Amino acid sequence: MSRVKIAILGGGAWGTALALTMLRAGHEPVLWARDPQTVDAINQLHENTRYLPGIRLDEGLEATTDLAAALAGARCVLLVTPAQALRAACSESARHIPANVPAVICAKGIEASTGHLLSEIVGELLPENPVAALSGPGFAADVSRGLPTAVTVAARDEALAVHLAALLSAPHLRCYSSTDLTGVEIGGALKNVMAIAAGAASGAELGASAQAALVTRGFVELRRIGAAFGANPETLMGLSGLGDLILSCGSSRSRNFAYGLALGRGESVEGRPLAEGVATAKIAAELARKRGIDAPIVEAVAAILAGRITVPEAVSSLLSRPLKSEDA
Repeated sequence: MSRVKIAILGGGAWGTALALTMLRAGHEPVLWARDPQTVDAINQLHENTRYLPGIRLDEGLEATTDLAAALAGARCVLLVTPAQALRAACSESARHIPANVPAVICAKGIEASTGHLLSEIVGELLPENPVAALSGPGFAADVSRGLPTAVTVAARDEALAVHLAALLSAPHLRCYSSTDLTGVEIGGALKNVMAIAAGAASGAELGASAQAALVTRGFVELRRIGAAFGANPETLMGLSGLGDLILSCGSSRSRNFAYGLALGRGESVEGRPLAEGVATAKIAAELARKRGIDAPIVEAVAAILAGRITVPEAVSSLLSRPLKSEDA
């Protein structure tokens, strides 16, 4: 694959990890961030001291606060801003992104104010740019350290998906292609909600058996909601669905799991790192209700986050539901 300029919008942990990976893949990445201190730390100290402390970055990695400069001449754009900030980022970038350059969503979530999938936002605000998504089980610190990771790159156009999977792959990052953009997005968004639930169960010391049941039944809900949106069930069994769910629901390194862990322990969640599942839970519960989808775990997480019920009350409610066949 020839060397190309890739713009990475978002200077958090995942954006930094992807920028570093693109550099190691032989490309010319330019990382854009709003925070001048983050940019200065990357350029001068070769470390993202705020989001990836302790991880040495290659000296060739360039960061900037100049959005126009980051996007000028880019052949691919990775959108790594938080899901709820994606609309603003696309609006700000629209006049700078060259036409026909793929816009690859690397955030996971559903827009809380509209219920739109992130690809719908990009399609609306960047109509001249093909839309794709990169998603799967990967911690930013692991990727930054060059540890083996596999993800899915999805686009509705098969040729584009195959091209992007090849472009974005690196010696330690294997990208599989998919044409099921919706399925990849749904899997990435809802696994965050389930990770909060799994963390809450762990924090409340409900035991490994309860946590396994919760994650398994949560995956059933994820597949139900995905089916209602037209997702391919096989996609949700893959890296961007089940794979990401396994990673996020089993480690406090997941911000969503850690957020749930604090809730389960009765700790304050003020000032905790961003957990995308918090915003996604409410809108996912609303969408499930509107579509008549049975999603009690999603509903319980939304209720806990809204302060309507406690974690023990949510557990009691789930256990007291009418008995039924597991296949239902």
